[in-house]
Amino acid sequence: MKTLQLGTRGPVVSAICLGSMTWGRQNSEQQAHQQLDYASERGVNFIDTAELYPVNLVKPETAGVTETIIGNWLYRQGGRDKKVIATKATGFGQIGLRNGAPLTGKILRSTVEASLKRLQTDYIDIYQLHVPNRPGYHFRGIWNFQPQNNREAILENMADCLQALADLQQAGKIRHFGLSNESCWGMSQWLRLADQGLGPRPVTIQNEYSLLCRYFDADLAELAVNEGISLLAYSPSAQGLLSGKHTAGIIPEHSRRNVNIGLGGRCTPNVWPAIDAYLQIAREAEVHPVTLAIAFVMSRYFTAVPIVGASAVEQLYPSLDAASFVITDSLARRIADVYKTHPMPF
Repeated sequence: MKTLQLGTRGPVVSAICLGSMTWGRQNSEQQAHQQLDYASERGVNFIDTAELYPVNLVKPETAGVTETIIGNWLYRQGGRDKKVIATKATGFGQIGLRNGAPLTGKILRSTVEASLKRLQTDYIDIYQLHVPNRPGYHFRGIWNFQPQNNREAILENMADCLQALADLQQAGKIRHFGLSNESCWGMSQWLRLADQGLGPRPVTIQNEYSLLCRYFDADLAELAVNEGISLLAYSPSAQGLLSGKHTAGIIPEHSRRNVNIGLGGRCTPNVWPAIDAYLQIAREAEVHPVTLAIAFVMSRYFTAVPIVGASAVEQLYPSLDAASFVITDSLARRIADVYKTHPMPF
């Protein structure tokens, strides 16, 4: 497993990150620990979670269960210093906790303490804000997105959060800071305020990115390259759609589509021909389609770490195989042609 550094001063991590958002819902603690054990054997040292998890579906009474599962594994496994743990604070509109209240510095100070307790650790390697404190275009919000014109209040809140993050970093409770589901304007403001000395500079942004969802290419990629920000790419296989197991009329047993029929708006009439085109590339390359999808994310000209997840440990095999699969120039050209034909299928 290759390793890379996040940001310009962030931790060194495995080139693939293990995601955990279904643990405690679709996966038992034992199954989650099996995935953690296997991923560790394959060289993965990077684990992503959130105080909101598990999802599908989010429920207040289960929020935090996934962190607890990981904490129990860390306690059993030992070697905390050899793992990189990223978690997230729940914020604006995420009704699973605090009724979707926006994040503030005061809330961040308490959420970190709660996550530390569940994770059974003294520090969090990367502490992320799960969503911006304002409307955004992620989760299919792009189709009716209208930016909020409230600049001063937004910046005041950012400054408040940065001060809390600086205090938490000074206390040794978090080591690095990242954003999630942010926009280019939002990232530029966090960076500007941090460079003014108001708090830590973000090292990562965790946004959706896959063969089927490439908003990041339009503007955030330029910011990432020039500002030293690494992408943590969630749903790199489009929540399993790129596995080839799903069709418009076939829902695989025990898949996320059994509880979330549209996969958060990803299952549109336009998505199926796009998937078929990428599956054809994988067949011709004689590679598992998930391996192709994960390797594509890893091949980008900006630093991108795919966050892979699974319902069963066997589903991790093709994802982790991407570590040794190369996207050749000819494959890249084929992918580019399909992208031009199916640029935004959901």
